[in-house]
Amino acid sequence: MEIFVRAYEACDLPEMIRIWNEVVEEGIAFPQEELLTMQTGREFFAAQTYNAVAVDADTGEVLGLYILHPNNVGRCGHICNASYAVDAGKRGLHIGEKLVSDCLVQGKKHGFRVLQFNAVVATNVHARHLYERLGFVQLGTIPRGFRMKDGHYEDICPYYHEL
Repeated sequence: MEIFVRAYEACDLPEMIRIWNEVVEEGIAFPQEELLTMQTGREFFAAQTYNAVAVDADTGEVLGLYILHPNNVGRCGHICNASYAVDAGKRGLHIGEKLVSDCLVQGKKHGFRVLQFNAVVATNVHARHLYERLGFVQLGTIPRGFRMKDGHYEDICPYYHEL
């Protein structure tokens, strides 16, 4: 399977929303609790600085996505933030690595100087290993910073990468 990453198009929205909602419903990685509808999804993705999708070159199927936006404003506006979602049935194919690598390039292209992740759940070991392999630096640990879907709390680990 050949996978490439490109800017999203309006026709990608149904699959982007489905994949995003899959991660929200799992309740172990994203802080959001509300699922996106077509209307709220269209607005949500339109509000980002940049959105991209990972696509199967043979079938055109959307396999994953990321969003990129400022992490803060003003004097901290040079720091961006991103979130990644991969179709649950397609995980383990290194799609996340392609998404994060593209995001690092796009972050710089959009004028950001640092990519920061505020709340990587400590138990999300696959994401943490990927980020560290790509050169992200963990800033510390925030004890019990993430409420899991089942109600218990897990530590979160902020990360950053200079662009």
